[in-house]
Amino acid sequence: MREARHTMEEAVHDDGEEPPRIAPGPSPDRPFPDRPSPDGPSPDAILIRRTLAEIAPVADKVTSYFYALLFVRHPETRAMFPAAMDAQRDRLLKALLTAAEHMDDAAVLTEYLQNLGRGHRKYGTRPTHYPAVGEALIGALIRYAPLTWNEESEAAWVRTYTTISQIMIDAAAENELHAPAWWQAEVVSHDLRTPDVAVITLRPDQQYTFLAGQYTTLETPWWPRVWRHYSFASAPRPDGLLTLHVKAVPAGWVSNALVHHARPGDVLRLGPPAGSMTVDHSTDNGLLCLGGGTGIAPIKALVEDVAEHGDRRPVEVFYGARSGHDLYDIDTMMRLQKTYPWLSVRPVTEDQAQLPDAVRQYGPWTEYEAYLSGPPGMIRRGVDALRGVGIPAERIRHDLLTELAS
Repeated sequence: MREARHTMEEAVHDDGEEPPRIAPGPSPDRPFPDRPSPDGPSPDAILIRRTLAEIAPVADKVTSYFYALLFVRHPETRAMFPAAMDAQRDRLLKALLTAAEHMDDAAVLTEYLQNLGRGHRKYGTRPTHYPAVGEALIGALIRYAPLTWNEESEAAWVRTYTTISQIMIDAAAENELHAPAWWQAEVVSHDLRTPDVAVITLRPDQQYTFLAGQYTTLETPWWPRVWRHYSFASAPRPDGLLTLHVKAVPAGWVSNALVHHARPGDVLRLGPPAGSMTVDHSTDNGLLCLGGGTGIAPIKALVEDVAEHGDRRPVEVFYGARSGHDLYDIDTMMRLQKTYPWLSVRPVTEDQAQLPDAVRQYGPWTEYEAYLSGPPGMIRRGVDALRGVGIPAERIRHDLLTELAS
């Protein structure tokens, strides 16, 4: 354990005040955080961002104290988390803080929170759990933001969290009417493409409806309650099978289990589909797709989706990897290029150029919709590069924000 972490006992001893009560419902006088205005961020947003700036240097301590408060005050919530918290660590708190940071962007915030609410059903989350999480959140902020914390900032955080929780509760309740909290899925094939990359095909136990470009969360029997994101590597198939590309990463519990231990016949759990990196079929704009590493999986699904809709608009795919050996799916992508004259595939390895830099050499891209999938650093650099060559932000799609949710 890191030295920065506090034990649960320390949380109890250090807590001398009654925690603020947070109800799982919208504030009657402020049903939604203030919308952005031409004059700048809302008053609540200003207060919240001051708090976020203050706690940033001590994020580890905030995270440890948050979980300590949650588990001591509400021990029934502990069963919803993995036995080893290092695997979960900061995901829940990071999701809440990310939502608060984007409170002035109503569209992004609502979509993000609805995905969170639906996805958290797989943990067994109920409406009664939200006040407990809110109390732990406020308690951690009170302790680690002493310079910016006052009655006004506390009121802003309570209003914001109350709205956050209600959006999630409503989304979960609506989703419960027509979908299970999770699906069982049997491994039907396991193709080891490289020593650390596997292509895994699954058969869910009931219909699993998703869109090309979306992703799922997955739990293995080897690491209960540890869920990780994986994108679908194809458009929906008539046989209902699902294909994922998985790269084993250092200290990656789930990824190493899937690549090195999973075999046909093993049964996994899937959470609901999520993600907004889907094709807009109402436009004739071309698609500019950047896929780094196993990020090529959803890009391949988008290509199949365009083909199934009979589109003939240009699709330009930049497939990046560290070396030619790591372009594990290049044969598949080149076969698709031979099949569809509107598709162009350009492999890019790091000894040639960084993926975003390679995109700048071609174009122009002003009439294209851009899609990015891969490591977070690649996505951030790619967004900067694409905006630099004239693609507006509203036509750049990726799921970096949403993927903080699980």
